[in-house]
Amino acid sequence: MCGVPSPSTRNRCIGAMASRSTERRVPVTRGTGNVFADLGFPDAAERQAKLRLAYALNQVLEARKLSQADAAKVLGVTQPKVSALRHYKLAGFSFERLMKLLTALDRDIEIVIRQKPGSRKAGRISVVAA
Repeated sequence: MCGVPSPSTRNRCIGAMASRSTERRVPVTRGTGNVFADLGFPDAAERQAKLRLAYALNQVLEARKLSQADAAKVLGVTQPKVSALRHYKLAGFSFERLMKLLTALDRDIEIVIRQKPGSRKAGRISVVAA
């Protein structure tokens, strides 16, 4: 009906689109801040932490404008591993390995262990990049 409207049907199509968008009200649910938890992954905190480590790695690689081949040399891994990292395919990367890669890029890693607040049910794992 409103694929490519002619001048005579343009206003009718615009009106139809506007009324459709106001008719369908889909409830919006605020996320938790962890997409993996929102999707129901049982290891959501670990996945989120690995993702943040990988994001920090990718930020450094981008800032240095390294090709995947050059990044592989600096990191001591193969180019396909750098490609996986750049595309956030993290199944082959442990926390320890991601942290070692960050130190190869002259980054310090600090692990802080503290008592969880009483307002939260369980402890959590989080990564904060400074």
